[in-house]
Amino acid sequence: MKIRGLMLLLAIACLPILPLSAWAQAPAASSNSNAALPSNPQPTLTYSPPSAKTKFTNYLFDAFGPYPIIGAAIAAGINQSSNAPPEWGQGAEGYGKRFGSDFGILAISTSTRYGLAAAFREDTLYYRCECKGFFPRLNHALISTLTSRRGEDGHRVFSFPDLVAPYAGTMVGVYAWYPDRFGAKDAFRLGNYSLIGYAAENVGLEFLYQGPHKWLTRMHLNNTRAAPTPDQSQ
Repeated sequence: MKIRGLMLLLAIACLPILPLSAWAQAPAASSNSNAALPSNPQPTLTYSPPSAKTKFTNYLFDAFGPYPIIGAAIAAGINQSSNAPPEWGQGAEGYGKRFGSDFGILAISTSTRYGLAAAFREDTLYYRCECKGFFPRLNHALISTLTSRRGEDGHRVFSFPDLVAPYAGTMVGVYAWYPDRFGAKDAFRLGNYSLIGYAAENVGLEFLYQGPHKWLTRMHLNNTRAAPTPDQSQ
């Protein structure tokens, strides 16, 4: 049973990353042409679909970049302090096993999300909120955890890939390298933690300082995850 479940989840995680369809945001309504004052319509915000290079770069960054490394290091430290699972022991060896486990789960979750997003023709890249204020931006970051863009107008929809990905990663981890006493209930519990971590990552992407530092630019933080911006041409 464990082997069959593992093979199914690995097949999902290895879905090819397909091109996303183009999408656009509708322009704001212009002023009445018959008004006394001259109209001043807002410019059309045309979004460019991520190129294959952008998608691949984002995949590598999300799966193997600083966020999963730091996240795995923190999670491993928490698990080390609580000695979970106790079979892995303590010390450097125990921490290494926990770090490798958490990092592997994050990499599989990211692969699943990108693969399913391609299959469902969704754009799961994170786009910073155009709103202002702490709470509107926080709300946007949290909602983006389980929503994605779809269609030519780029409207937001509930995202099945975003929901499934965290649990696919923990399910593979539980059935592949966790002690035999762990099962589906444990995978679901660990998946909840992964989903919370993904939400925290989106909050970080929303509020992280976007300064001109070259290191941040190279790490795709100056332009959040190298997501297409409204002023880019097709």
